[in-house]
Amino acid sequence: MKLLSPGSTRGHSDTDTHVKAGNGSLNRLRAAVLGANDGIVSVASIVLGVAGATDHKGTIFTAGLAGLVAGALSMGVGEYVSVSTQRDTERAFIDHEKWELATNPEGELEELAEIYQGKGASEKTAKVLAGELTAHNPLLAHLDAELGIDPDDLTNPWHAAVASLLSFTVGALIPLVSILLAAQRLRFMVTFVAVTVALVGTGYLSATAGGASRRRAVLRVVIGGAIAMLVTYGIGKLFGTAIR
Repeated sequence: MKLLSPGSTRGHSDTDTHVKAGNGSLNRLRAAVLGANDGIVSVASIVLGVAGATDHKGTIFTAGLAGLVAGALSMGVGEYVSVSTQRDTERAFIDHEKWELATNPEGELEELAEIYQGKGASEKTAKVLAGELTAHNPLLAHLDAELGIDPDDLTNPWHAAVASLLSFTVGALIPLVSILLAAQRLRFMVTFVAVTVALVGTGYLSATAGGASRRRAVLRVVIGGAIAMLVTYGIGKLFGTAIR
């Protein structure tokens, strides 16, 4: 089979195989962390932008709540559509592999051996390994070696959508509650600090889940969030004053 799923390669490492084995769990964790991060930054930017234009708590709350609901629904729907497309693609690859195994089993066996040769096995060892795996479960052997797909652990669009929607909501509540509970003169500072602390947490979790540099991930999300808050607050101050 010559087709490859997005992001997969013939020579993927043992680490790649380990990561793909938990594809469903990683997908849910990714959706949750990204959803929380988006909820924190987007709603913080909304409420601070409005707070820059007005001191009226009701207006700030209404804008923040609207941003929370709209963002959560958008994240949920977007994640569902995205993961559904990914799942359809995975199923198409599985169906195609089944067809190839049924119509050209000898060629598929040779191809599987070539894959293991490409990973460093000798020709003899690759043929023995390909033969043993094919005898046990040919479809599973090819899906794992060629595509990194586990047919029993396909991505679930509903899991990803719910995780994204809920995590966005939880993240969005941090700036919304912070700005509503803070005294008027401390609204910006309290919200800014609360959001920064929350972003440190999401940055740390995302780096840990992906095995990346925690420091780099934390700095990236904190700096990006800080810029977003400062820019929207400044825009609120500028245009709020101009409109008055």
